[in-house]
Amino acid sequence: MIRIQNLDFSFHKKVVFQNLNLQIEAGQICGLFGKNGVGKTTLLYNLTGLLFPHKGKVEMLGFEPKKRQTEFLQEIFLITDEVYLPDMSIRQYEKTIAPFYPKFDTVQFLQFLNRFEIPSESQINKLSLGQRKKVLISFALATNTAIVLMDEPTNGLDIMGKTQFQKILAEQMNDDRYFIISTHQAKDLENLIDRVIVLDNEKILFNQSVRTISEKLNFKISENKAELSKAFYAETNFFGNVMVLPNHENTENRVDLELLYKAVTTNSEQINQWFNSK
Repeated sequence: MIRIQNLDFSFHKKVVFQNLNLQIEAGQICGLFGKNGVGKTTLLYNLTGLLFPHKGKVEMLGFEPKKRQTEFLQEIFLITDEVYLPDMSIRQYEKTIAPFYPKFDTVQFLQFLNRFEIPSESQINKLSLGQRKKVLISFALATNTAIVLMDEPTNGLDIMGKTQFQKILAEQMNDDRYFIISTHQAKDLENLIDRVIVLDNEKILFNQSVRTISEKLNFKISENKAELSKAFYAETNFFGNVMVLPNHENTENRVDLELLYKAVTTNSEQINQWFNSK
């Protein structure tokens, strides 16, 4: 289990988190959303032990990340937004880094590279940003760590790369793993994530499973003024009024992640009250 209790963290005297709490069960692909500068990367760094809480406790698989125990580090991999890889071939990188991960699978790694159309003998410094990111994603998933944290993993990926990313990630998920993806690209995660976590105002603003969201909220286009008055959020586009409404039928419907994010960040109190009601 991943558990954060009463986390306080400041950076250069600026409060980033204050009494932040979060709990995540295994077997979920979680999307972490929030505006620029809200602390998404900082939260991931606290989870890995790259940064330490000023107050409170972070617990990952029963370990405290700040202690950086070998048994913990063997079970976690972080894909950073900025890709820093050494000047060597992909296979040399594998031979250098893979021994730190006991469950690393070379066959998987080569298969993932092939699906991303990256020759395994390529020199890393000759690859584009998107190609280097594909190498890192392939390596991260081939480590078979229990926890994979990803900071803007689809930045720099082409359309086909994003498609393969979604397919491979879904295939590699199981009941014992945790995937947490921090991103601004909500559309890239639709039909992939199991849980939506929104970070804002120094805390977790919203944390619900996609299934629960689809049962509790209705995303629709309507010109009905009565519905508009009941909407948690509405905006006008080419097709008409797009809105987020309470779903009184409890029937599942498609979740629009971008619309959900806008609704939560503008009307979180009412939305959370609705989710907490019977």
